[in-house]
Amino acid sequence: MFNRKKVSETEENNKMAEHNEEAQDRDELKEEIEQVNEARVNQAEEAELDENEKLKNEVAQLNDKYVRLYAEFDNYKRRTTKERIDLLQTAGKDVIVSLLGVLDDFERASKVMETATDVKGVKEGVDLIHNKLQSLLSQKGLKAMEAIGQPFDADVHEAITNVPAPSPDLKGKVIDEVEKGYFLNDKVIRFAKVVVGA
Repeated sequence: MFNRKKVSETEENNKMAEHNEEAQDRDELKEEIEQVNEARVNQAEEAELDENEKLKNEVAQLNDKYVRLYAEFDNYKRRTTKERIDLLQTAGKDVIVSLLGVLDDFERASKVMETATDVKGVKEGVDLIHNKLQSLLSQKGLKAMEAIGQPFDADVHEAITNVPAPSPDLKGKVIDEVEKGYFLNDKVIRFAKVVVGA
């Protein structure tokens, strides 16, 4: 009986030892699980912090790009406005410079006309200056309208009055031109003032 008791005690001790080992293993396993969970939470927090930092950096970069782009656009606006003002101030410069020669010719003609006795010579001189001026302006793109005998066109003509047409084929056509019209590079810059046959 004594042996049985000993065996029972040993078995019980073994069972208790196993039970203690299992409890210890469970505690160790719980501890490992808690450490793994804690590590995951730390990683998630770090990842979230990293993501927040990335987003903050991205926002800062986008703001910087926006500010630079806005400043660039503002500079562009100022520069183009300045260029436009300069262009408007000097737009007619080349035409004015080319007309200076004609102005000189008119001044010379005025001096000659004061002492001239030959009217025919003065007229020829004025005609030469007139032709020079017309040639110069046509080189710059100016072209006179041909209105007389043409059908009335409100896009290029301005009717001063209607008069009875001298012949049936002149009805609705330009009979007389009061003021000549001009094109500049095929765009109307002055409408021809005309009399239209009715």
